Amino acid sequence: MLSTLFPNVSWEDMWQATYDTLYMTIISTGATFVLGLAIGILLFLTSPHQVWANKVANFITGSLVNIFRSIPFIVLIILLIPFTKFLLGTIRGVNAALPALIVGAAPFYARMVLIALREIDKGVIEAARSMGAKTSTIIWKVLIPEALPALLSGITVTAVTLVGYTAMAGIIGAGGLGNLAFIDGFQRSREDVTLMATIFILIVVFVIQFIGDFVTTKTDKR
Repeated sequence: MLSTLFPNVSWEDMWQATYDTLYMTIISTGATFVLGLAIGILLFLTSPHQVWANKVANFITGSLVNIFRSIPFIVLIILLIPFTKFLLGTIRGVNAALPALIVGAAPFYARMVLIALREIDKGVIEAARSMGAKTSTIIWKVLIPEALPALLSGITVTAVTLVGYTAMAGIIGAGGLGNLAFIDGFQRSREDVTLMATIFILIVVFVIQFIGDFVTTKTDKR
């Protein structure tokens, strides 16, 4: 039945492309969560009236976040080609796409982290400070737990965005479903390949969104 509806689809290639997309998305999402969380916390703590209040550090960090967040991903990939080649020795393959994916998504997520932390009741933070809590204690026992639902919701949105980024990463031969849809589907006029790759991408996005919403709901105690 499927071979009749999709005569040009190589299921081996489709499953490999799906694996490549999942690999790039999962690794880059994990790295983005760690890096974006660290940058977001730094932005929050160096803002006025916080424990590390520092206008210069906050301005520099915020400016870098805004710059990298504003660069279109397709342009960022090209700009990072020398760095990627220096770091990995190649600009092709799924691993070569990771630096651009992480650099492109981390600033975006950092802003979402900052927004989530700003929503925390200031009284909770002040109470921890008045009790002599260390900065590390405030971060791990107050900031992250209080903002956890918003942080998880934000990384879910970011992960979905990264699925789209992996499609554009095909210009450096990263593979994945987006690359398969363009190279094997569009360029060879195989509409069935493009359609099936699109369906697989949608399934990946729906699964990520479902898992993210489920975990966020479970951690939200409000």
